Amino acid sequence: MNKRGFASDNFSGILPEVMEAIQNANNGHVIAYGGDAYTASAIEKFKSLFGENIDVYFAFNGTGANVISLSTLTQSYHSIICPATAHIQVDECGAPDKFTGCKVIPIDCPDGKITPELIQPHLHGFGFEHHSQPKMISITQCTELGTVYTPEEVKAICDLAHANNMYVHMDGARLANALVSLDVDVAEFTTKAGIDVLSFGGTKNGMMLGEAVIFFNPELSTEAKYVRKQSMQLCSKMRYIGAQFDAMLTNDLWLKTARHANKMAKLLESEVLKIDKVKITQKVQTNGIWALIPKDKIEKLQEEYFFWVWDEHAGEVRWLCSFDTTEEDINGFVALLKKELSKN
Repeated sequence: MNKRGFASDNFSGILPEVMEAIQNANNGHVIAYGGDAYTASAIEKFKSLFGENIDVYFAFNGTGANVISLSTLTQSYHSIICPATAHIQVDECGAPDKFTGCKVIPIDCPDGKITPELIQPHLHGFGFEHHSQPKMISITQCTELGTVYTPEEVKAICDLAHANNMYVHMDGARLANALVSLDVDVAEFTTKAGIDVLSFGGTKNGMMLGEAVIFFNPELSTEAKYVRKQSMQLCSKMRYIGAQFDAMLTNDLWLKTARHANKMAKLLESEVLKIDKVKITQKVQTNGIWALIPKDKIEKLQEEYFFWVWDEHAGEVRWLCSFDTTEEDINGFVALLKKELSKN
């Protein structure tokens, strides 16, 4: 029997609307590798979000989307600056390093958000042949700590990058959660802020598989199709990815799912704040909660509602909500927390 939990929004199933879209696409023969009507329709929906002057490439997964984004705009003698908690630094098994050949420079950020002030000391050695050339800044929206960059914060980073002939990549694996938290037009912290390339998440928001790489200046993406193929991210039966995005971007389904996940996280926050032995460590702005709990209670809690340990030395854990998290899940977990933490 599958148990409910708060480990990751990857643990959930897929949306009924997405399953229906896959089934509807499973009919007859269509042109492979993206030459189908489902992919074309999804791309048109992306253009309605971000504008006509974009270039869209579908990939299987988030690591693949990030590799395509970074590899297309860098050479192996470049460096990529990112927060120390960034997915490309911590959770992708060195794939960005391997495929780009770049030196990845992680910067400590207490709240997961990099700033121009933190970036500036690393912007040196331009034109010096003995030094990796700074070329890319990668940020995540929302961050790996659930925090959110404002449009102004994103623009400040992009302005700094462009002033130094650099590019900015946004890892948007949970872009929808950030968007509903900010309650602005998505263009405000992407196209208008100056982002060059975006990894647009689908899997964590209710899709079976699939991410999108969006270049906001097609002049930058002339090599992207070759990078995608060489990165083993070109899906032959692409209609099944296109159909999923087409469903997600219809009637704002992608925002409805994220809005629910965020709402459940706020509900969980309100309940655990009442428990003395729980200390929330980050602002709860999206669908995740980071908290300190007694280390000797973690394993017992995981038996009933599985979740990941974020920092095993400190006893910091991460609880994530998804599109299918229910109030019953929250109430059951909170009751277990109270029960276990009340014991000596």
